[in-house]
Amino acid sequence: MAISKNKVVHQYYVLPCCLLLLNLVNSVIAYKAGVIADPLLRTAAVILLVLFGSSVTAFVVAPGLGAMVRWLRTSSRRQAGEPGEVIFVVALGAVVFWLYYRLTLHGAAGIVPPLWRN
Repeated sequence: MAISKNKVVHQYYVLPCCLLLLNLVNSVIAYKAGVIADPLLRTAAVILLVLFGSSVTAFVVAPGLGAMVRWLRTSSRRQAGEPGEVIFVVALGAVVFWLYYRLTLHGAAGIVPPLWRN
């Protein structure tokens, strides 16, 4: 049974990157929820925001990144090989790594804009 290259890239790279980005969003949500004093309200806000973030990741981000990879694959084949797809995949991995590196060094405050900091 042959698996298409598109499916392999989506299952083993794009989808895990989306899940990593969702985890970053969850870290920011937990960080921002610290400004809510009431524990019940804070818990409800975290649950609702995580559900919203999961939905956006599943129905917008993952399909969007998959479509971008497919478009880059077809357009780069017409030109010369597959450099567009490779550059996109490497750039996506580098951005995810850089964001996690900032999260590790500085916490969630290191990845949010200055106006969003607690």
